[in-house]
Formats: sequence, structure tokens, C-alpha cells
Amino acid sequence: MAPAAPVSRGVRRITVQAGPVTLSGLSSEPPHGPPRALVVALHGGGTSAGYFDGQAHPDLSLLTLGADLGHRVVALDRPGYGASAAELPEGRTLVEQAADIAAAVRQLACDGPVGGGVLLLAHSFAGKPAFLLAAEHAPGMLLGLDVSGCGTRLAVPYDQVRHGRNGRRLNWGPLSLYPPATFQAAATVVAPMPPREAESAGDWERLSADVLPRVRVPVRLTFAEHEAWWRHGDEDVADMVGRLTAAPRVRVDRMPGAGHNISLGWAARTYHLRALAFAEECLRRTA
Repeated sequence: MAPAAPVSRGVRRITVQAGPVTLSGLSSEPPHGPPRALVVALHGGGTSAGYFDGQAHPDLSLLTLGADLGHRVVALDRPGYGASAAELPEGRTLVEQAADIAAAVRQLACDGPVGGGVLLLAHSFAGKPAFLLAAEHAPGMLLGLDVSGCGTRLAVPYDQVRHGRNGRRLNWGPLSLYPPATFQAAATVVAPMPPREAESAGDWERLSADVLPRVRVPVRLTFAEHEAWWRHGDEDVADMVGRLTAAPRVRVDRMPGAGHNISLGWAARTYHLRALAFAEECLRRTA
């Protein structure tokens, strides 16, 4: 058995019961006092919870930064990854994942304090079940959604998504955007994309037209300068924002000097700080 990947200061490994499915993940808690909020982070396709605890540089970890700023942070391995990979070798569809993750969030709220509520932070493929969760399974404690690297109009053919072709170029962009040790450390973050997840990727353009208008919490969207999976020109982003008709507020951020895998690059700290600032804004809204 391969040794466990290293984790950052204050980060521990956990499992969470999500209905009948057991999910693994990483967790961190504020060192002093109760948390201001619970941040639940969801990784993209073909990675793992370790995406949010990058080991190539101390500035990369969302888990450490979030805890230092007073939040409880949990990065989950989505269904079909981590501890559930053996149980779900084919993975889960978008709809099934949304229900599983909602169950995990409810269990996390039972297992420990959530402060003023829950911010769901999702990257890439995880943005799809996150939007579905908000539309169909949203707990009353959901403060908002922070989604990066996920749009509604693909910039590449669907078959390229399903088969992962040109993934290195599309996922990373210019290599200068990342600390030198990134690709050695990333070997512990990469994981196979389950077949049912890959097959369901093409459903999103159709589903989003129905799902996005039913999201009723604040939303923040982030697009990297070198995002290559999704079209993110002004017209494309305006179309996506225009579908979020029930969200009380929608913010769009552009992240210069970043590729699709924002949380593993030099831009990670800036992105994470902005996400945690968005959590603070959502907290004030409910105060």
C-alpha cells in the first residue's frame, strides 16, 4: 500500500457518512474558539480532496488558511473518489452526487459546529453537483456557493471531456503559473475519473438551464485567465449569470495569472482569500 500523502499543519484525515456512502476527506479547525462558518470544498474531476491542501508551497492550502481565519474547513473526496472509490468503482451521476454531498453536509453539521452556516466551495466538475445541491437539497444553513472553473458553454468538444484528451494543457495552462514542485506533489492529488461521472459530463449544458434559476443563495463565479475547458467571454458569462435569476446576488471574478487548477498555482492564496471574504459577506447577510 502506498504511504498516505502528506498534509499541511493542522489538517487531519476524516470520513463522513453520506447516507449509504462513506466519503473520505481532509479537515481543519480554527485554533482558538468556535468557527465563524463551515467551508465545504469539493474537488474537480480526476483529482481529490488534496487539491485544496497543495503541498508544493505553504501558501497553497485552503484548509490551513481557512482555519487561521477562523473557519472550519472540510475538503471532501466526492463519491467515486478516495474511500468510496472501491464501493463506487463506476462513480455517480451528477444528480446522485448532489444528494450524496447534501447528506455529507448534514452529517458534518451534526458532527461539529458550523458557526453562522455553510459555504459550499466547488471547483470545475464539482460546480455541477454543487449547483444541483443548492437547487434541490439546500439545507437552511447554506450561506452561498463559490464556484471556480465551471461554466455553461464548453470550449472543447464533449468527447474531449469524456475521454480526458489534452487534459494536461486544459487543466494547467502555462507551467510558470505554478510553484516548481507542483507536478511532483500533484501525483498525490490526481485520481481516475469514474466512468459514470465522465459520461454525465455532457448532461450539464441541458441541466443548467433548469437548475441555475432555482439557486436561491448568493453565488460567486471565478474564471481563471487561462481557463480552457469553458467559454468565459463576456457574453458567455452574462448568459450564465442571467440564468441565476433567484440568487440574491451573483459576483463574477476574473483571476489573472491563473490556469484552470487555480488552487494549485501561485494565484491560490489570492483566490482562497477572496472566497473566504465572500463567506464573510454571506455571514453579514444572515446576521
